[in-house]
Amino acid sequence: MSDCIIIKGLKIYAHHGVLAEEKSKGQYFYLDITLNADLSLPCLSDNVEHTVNYDEVCRIAQQVMTENTYDLIERAAQAVCDAILNRFAQVSEVEITLKKPDAPVCCDIEYAAVRVCRARGQVR
Repeated sequence: MSDCIIIKGLKIYAHHGVLAEEKSKGQYFYLDITLNADLSLPCLSDNVEHTVNYDEVCRIAQQVMTENTYDLIERAAQAVCDAILNRFAQVSEVEITLKKPDAPVCCDIEYAAVRVCRARGQVR
């Protein structure tokens, strides 16, 4: 399938990380979200009820990221994928790139990130 909805650079302040300071102080995370879905109906109907509402996708991602605390950004990305797939039946696959610009590493980096891609019905 080649239809997709893309959300780039969703900025969320949350409390994820292995270190206690990361959990208490928090930091910004950035998410790029790609949703594979058949968009032929909304392309014809021009009706928001027929598509995946990207405002709702952003709200779901924000809720998952702020209501939970994970050690690993891998787990946080997985949780966002799960929540999106559970909410939107028309989404066949979700890809999340979760960036952590203030990762506590020994060198100056732009960010550390993970990319998680999950398909509906995929065994995990």
